[in-house]
Amino acid sequence: MSEFIKPPKTLLRASGRAIADFDMIRDGDRILIGVSGGKDSLSLLQILYHLKTYAPVKFELGVITVDPEVEGFDPSSLTDYFDSLGLKWFYEQQPILEDAKTKMTGDSFCAYCARMKRGIMYRVCRENDYNVLALAQHLDDLAESFMMSAFHQGKLETMKAHYVNDAGDIRIIRPLVYARENQMREFATNSGLPIIPDSCPACFSAPTQREYFKQLLRQEELKNKQLFGSMLSAMKPLMGEQNTNPEST
Repeated sequence: MSEFIKPPKTLLRASGRAIADFDMIRDGDRILIGVSGGKDSLSLLQILYHLKTYAPVKFELGVITVDPEVEGFDPSSLTDYFDSLGLKWFYEQQPILEDAKTKMTGDSFCAYCARMKRGIMYRVCRENDYNVLALAQHLDDLAESFMMSAFHQGKLETMKAHYVNDAGDIRIIRPLVYARENQMREFATNSGLPIIPDSCPACFSAPTQREYFKQLLRQEELKNKQLFGSMLSAMKPLMGEQNTNPEST
């Protein structure tokens, strides 16, 4: 892919509404987008790139990819793609899987990896004067996190749509919180986005709690087409600043 492709109106409406509802983007923001090369983060990149062309506020975009040095993951093919969009790309490598063997305590590997990646992204934001980090979690992710928290922790929590990190110097936004995973999948497939396959062996070695709840919600939605609308209504009060676990994975 060598040029921008406009996302479908359904995705633009969903993300635009979330951005407005949670006051995600402000005039003068410098936004660093976390892009793994998957369908969700590449879709988010296209959405924000398009929004930048007509939004009443002015903001800048950059991109970061964190390579956990897992065999088979090679994001180097994204170089030309980012260049074609005129975006600064930060490529950070760290052997997270190997580090986890000696440093991980009490976490699942997925939670450990997410925390390590977040720390790297915060560092790059600080070093390069980005005040906002944009992440690509969508409504399905939030619903799964809500179920995991209720079932396993006895808490009503999910990921925040917009919050400030503990250090108080970086805002984290999730513009896709109203969008469904299948919308990103359809857009990425139809537009030929340069998706990098997920090759993490830890993710495939055993079924995860998240995968269990993903399948459970999928089965329930077959019986109740309004399921995710209802889930959003239940979760929306938890998605603001009062949520006590903003980085729940």
